[in-house]
Amino acid sequence: MKLSAISWLVITTFVLLTVTVFSVLEFSFNWLFYLTVLGQVFFIYTVYKILTDTYTTDKTFDDFYEDHPIGKDE
Repeated sequence: MKLSAISWLVITTFVLLTVTVFSVLEFSFNWLFYLTVLGQVFFIYTVYKILTDTYTTDKTFDDFYEDHPIGKDE
């Protein structure tokens, strides 16, 4: 199963929020350290996946905001 860039972003967010919860609950330093390192690796990989994603769009900066176009007749 191939995960999309957004899926990796959700997983990374969940891992890093888990670090926060574990630190508040005073888990062992070993768990916090390894989970933090894992979160950093996920973060770097997520940024790589987002930057190399083959997403294309037909929108340009001339389109401005999609819900409030400037100077375009609809």
